[in-house]
Amino acid sequence: MALSTQHLLGIKDITKKDIEIILSTAHQFKEVLQRPVKKVPSLRDVTIVNLFFENSTRTRMSFELAEKRLSADTLNFSAAASSVKKGETLLDTVNNILSMKVDMVVMRHSASGAPHFLAKHINAAIVNAGDGINEHPTQALLDALSMKEKFGKLEGLKVAIIGDVMHSRVALSNIYLLKKMGAEVMVAGPPTLIPKYMAQALDVRVEYSVKKALAWCDVANVLRIQLERQNQPLFSSLREYNLAYGVNRKLLESLDKEIVIMHPGPINRGVELDSDVADGPFSIILNQVENGVAVRMAALYLYSGKDISES
Repeated sequence: MALSTQHLLGIKDITKKDIEIILSTAHQFKEVLQRPVKKVPSLRDVTIVNLFFENSTRTRMSFELAEKRLSADTLNFSAAASSVKKGETLLDTVNNILSMKVDMVVMRHSASGAPHFLAKHINAAIVNAGDGINEHPTQALLDALSMKEKFGKLEGLKVAIIGDVMHSRVALSNIYLLKKMGAEVMVAGPPTLIPKYMAQALDVRVEYSVKKALAWCDVANVLRIQLERQNQPLFSSLREYNLAYGVNRKLLESLDKEIVIMHPGPINRGVELDSDVADGPFSIILNQVENGVAVRMAALYLYSGKDISES
């Protein structure tokens, strides 16, 4: 089952068949994770470096656990405690690490396009763990696996991506994936947080009323407000945002149907999502977290170049 690319840089760069292969492989690995012994020798001879130039908790832990479950040797890099602070360039940092005979690089960086830059200069396979406000491909894949488990399909699903779309790499990867898999996509939130190009360039619906978006969709993927990426105030206050665009139980109960609630994390409780919704019966947020390990196992395994028949 060959993939069309050597690296997982973004959903934009891969095919529908690639997505199907990754999701199918993730489903197999999820079965492994239900066993008493949750470890397989699939990447026993592979060394992976986790190259995180940006803070992360869930994504980093998920990748580290996936690597351990695959029996890979891992090396963890943190920019805060490295020679990057002394002025070392990205390329020098990576080349120094690769000289230690590393086979794969899992990379998160605050600069959009950083993994793409590296892919042109090094031989090791790269898996993008999030680059700036560009893409976060494994998050989109685990979201897709979660939806597919819930509905049995992605084609024809109506998915509303609600919140800070402008600063979200999760939103962009999800849009690319859902459109390739035949789903309908809507983005919703304040006009200041939805890029003007999105409707035409990406062929998605745009809605500024959260209630109308919820009434339309089967799935609401609610995004975190990313204050750290906003250079200027784009709404009056977090309280005002919650009142106008937050998803709460009262709003959901006003609909004449049930919808599935998702969130990539971390959640700003009481801002974009109230606790009784995040922890409620329609939320599959913890399923997303669980699926993250299986999807990242699949991505690491497939992009390592290992023959799937070997394990």
